[in-house]
Amino acid sequence: MTGGVQTVCETAARRASSMTGVPLKVLLAVSLTESGRKTGATFGAWPWTLNIAGKGAFFDSKSAALARAHATLAGGERSFDLGCFQINYRWHGEAFGALSDMLDPDLNAQYAARFLRDLFAESGDWSVAVGHYHSRTPQYANRYRKIFHRHLANLGGGPIPVQSFPPATAVAPTVTRGPNRFPLLQPGGAPVSMGSLVPTRPNTGSLFGDRTSRSMWGG
Repeated sequence: MTGGVQTVCETAARRASSMTGVPLKVLLAVSLTESGRKTGATFGAWPWTLNIAGKGAFFDSKSAALARAHATLAGGERSFDLGCFQINYRWHGEAFGALSDMLDPDLNAQYAARFLRDLFAESGDWSVAVGHYHSRTPQYANRYRKIFHRHLANLGGGPIPVQSFPPATAVAPTVTRGPNRFPLLQPGGAPVSMGSLVPTRPNTGSLFGDRTSRSMWGG
């Protein structure tokens, strides 16, 4: 059972890579850094993962993870991460039609890939983009990059290929709740400097904010 679940994030990453042009190895290594779980002799990204107040929790099913996410919201907590790529609800929940969509592996992976692509456009360096995916604060970004590169090395296959990006497609979920502050999700919206899927309201400058404590980094 767990073996099948551990291929879900990989399959979603492959589709997101094909849709966005983000190198597959980058997406796979980020997913392992974000939601990697060891089950027996196998280590893989786990789609039904939450991180609440810096504590990672793995669930056996989407329904169980979703129930905990709803309970967390009901308790007044809005800053928590979901899914293969640990998208933060507080900063990015409005980009999804429903909370359950954030746990959809394909929507989760496509959103993360689009964000990484925008970050890569800033520096032209995938390693820098990955660090900023986690945090704009250098000490947190550098720590995250070290773990990412360890997973990247374990994937093998040489250096990260520089892929040419296909034309932008509507890979991000459609907003159906609240005002849309994500420029690329609006007709004619102008991109912002930190990546077009960053909300135009003030935030911490990363996909998740500066998470100083995590319990599910692999390795």
